Amino acid sequence: MRVQIVSEPGSPTRANEDLAMAQPNRLLVLDGLTERTESGCVHGVVWYVNALGGAIMRQSDSLTLREVLGAAINDTADLHSSTCDLSHPGTPAAAVGLVQLVDHRLSYLILGDVTVVLRAGDKADVVTDDRLLRVNEALHSAVPVPPGADSSERQAGLIRRKHAELAVRNKEGGYWVAAADADVAGQAVTGSRDSAEIRQLAVLTDGASRVVEPFGLTDWWGLMDTLAAEGPDAVVGRVRAAEASDPIGHRWPRNKPSDDATVVYWER
Repeated sequence: MRVQIVSEPGSPTRANEDLAMAQPNRLLVLDGLTERTESGCVHGVVWYVNALGGAIMRQSDSLTLREVLGAAINDTADLHSSTCDLSHPGTPAAAVGLVQLVDHRLSYLILGDVTVVLRAGDKADVVTDDRLLRVNEALHSAVPVPPGADSSERQAGLIRRKHAELAVRNKEGGYWVAAADADVAGQAVTGSRDSAEIRQLAVLTDGASRVVEPFGLTDWWGLMDTLAAEGPDAVVGRVRAAEASDPIGHRWPRNKPSDDATVVYWER
């Protein structure tokens, strides 16, 4: 088996809020949610993502993936509960994509806008958690943000939209991500397959899966062909070229002209 990882910040002037990690039987992708408001935390998103990632990878593989995530959220909360207000609606948070191989079963967990693609035979199965996407689609109409360059009006619109998003974070009818409450692990999308069926697997943050949706540069089958032939760098490169061709988001409206992009690719 071979694993390839690419994780690239959306801008050379900002830290990468994504994280990818691999162990012989576990693959992890985290996508930290960008802060645009106060968070009640003195550490920030990058610290949270790294702390959560380490905690996830330390958990026993005898646990279910929901138990792994819940225990890791608790462990991470313990690291900064004495210094930070973990009840703050903007407390650092991350989307999670986790894959584990135990006893010939390949299990996966998704919470937030990370995508897992499994290729078996002539079929590519795509597993997503679309609740954050649905929230963002609703907010696109309800809380408009002026298109164009990085103006003060656009920044003010993005902050208004962020407040509206935080109002439904980790609430019924909204969307769910890892933050400070371990109970959110119960909301994760999970499943498992016989590992012998799987020939290729990819885990992507939304900054990388843009190559399929919304950019439409390929489909999921084509994505897996590209990963097999050219590797994750080629996928991220195509995303960056598309972003550069539409820098102010007229063709593909989006909050960030260029987002952090991470791909973990596994093949036999």
